[in-house]
Amino acid sequence: MKHPLVLDFDRSVGAMPGETRIDLADWQERIRFGCTLRTFRAFLDALAPQLPREHGTTFFGSGDYHHLSWPMIERLAARGPFEVVVFDNHPDNMRFPWGIHCGSWVRRVALLPFVTRVRVLGISSGDVGAAHAWENYLTPLWRGKLEYWTVGVDTGWSRRLGLESAFRNFDTPSALIERFAEEQRGATTPVYLTIDKDALSPEVAHTNWDQGQLLEHDLARGIDALASRIIGSDINGDVSAYRYATWWKRKLSALDEQPEIDAAQLAQWQAQQHALNLRLLERIGAATR
Repeated sequence: MKHPLVLDFDRSVGAMPGETRIDLADWQERIRFGCTLRTFRAFLDALAPQLPREHGTTFFGSGDYHHLSWPMIERLAARGPFEVVVFDNHPDNMRFPWGIHCGSWVRRVALLPFVTRVRVLGISSGDVGAAHAWENYLTPLWRGKLEYWTVGVDTGWSRRLGLESAFRNFDTPSALIERFAEEQRGATTPVYLTIDKDALSPEVAHTNWDQGQLLEHDLARGIDALASRIIGSDINGDVSAYRYATWWKRKLSALDEQPEIDAAQLAQWQAQQHALNLRLLERIGAATR
């Protein structure tokens, strides 16, 4: 199994076996949640010389860094074509006019010519409901490059726009995972896997974001369904406490109702997350090509 890589912005990821850890605390304010494309490119230019040529699963820390999946996927262009499978409580395909942020990166990945399809599994947030339909980038859904796999969300608006084939709706997480596993039988296309643990129920692990309904065994079954086809992977959704210096980030964070976390609770939740990370790392390692 290749050694994991930790991009350490927020000190939320515990020590991983054989890890390569890159200290990025100085970039936390600029990159966390979102930034301009100019800032993002400057960060990637600074990061590139520090990245190992090969590595295993990448850990980003908080889900506030999920937009880093985009450049990690781009690094594998030579391995294409391949699919991207995302476990997330949110579509991460939302409009963001000021650059890139943790909720808009999926559109960027769907535009990559070597990515054949992006599937986002486990969405139970209202971000794909009728009230927020206008906030979603619709083009990748229309073009068949993106699918939403939802649990318990009314997405009837998609039919009125001719998007029903891009939406897979389920009443329970187990029904979603069973259908996904069934469709993966016999598949041969390589896969990049990215997991935001906010897709999981809070009884499994607490995150900084509103959470979904998947249980750990649902996620494990989803990973197993990709056995021997995973060519790259990342994990985020670890929990950390941070107060932004940038006013617009403070405002948007407040709108997202990210909770205040006291120190004792934070330590307990991070220990819970660390144990889960170790189990997921082992599971992904067993399913990696």
